[in-house]
Amino acid sequence: MTKDKIYAFIKKQKTAFISSVDDNGFPVTRAMLAPRKIDGNDIYFTTNTSSRKVAHFSANEKGCVYFYKRGLFKYTGVTLLGTVEICTDQSIKDEIWRMGDGMIYKKGKTDPDYCVIKFTASEAEYYCDLKVEFIVL
Repeated sequence: MTKDKIYAFIKKQKTAFISSVDDNGFPVTRAMLAPRKIDGNDIYFTTNTSSRKVAHFSANEKGCVYFYKRGLFKYTGVTLLGTVEICTDQSIKDEIWRMGDGMIYKKGKTDPDYCVIKFTASEAEYYCDLKVEFIVL
């Protein structure tokens, strides 16, 4: 599996799972909507600034993102390991914003509870047809 094929697969998925590490050292996984932007190894998601995952990533930047597709006879998954940056810069918030976001963030693009998670992948594990491949990104 190549890096390009991994990112092509990721772009087709509607759900991602992101994992952070809590204050006690335990992993915590949550479902997220599809990434808003993928730029090289940088994957951008939106979230609430007040969320526990933002607190976790502020204390420990290590993270994991998982994407999968389950077919009738085939299961494909990609695990990405990397680091997370909490982006509160208005220019990236403006770029990532979508029309329906106003339903969640009542104050719009400048809502203090609206932020962007920038996940930078460093390695990937690709699983398909009972085979696993590791890729350094």
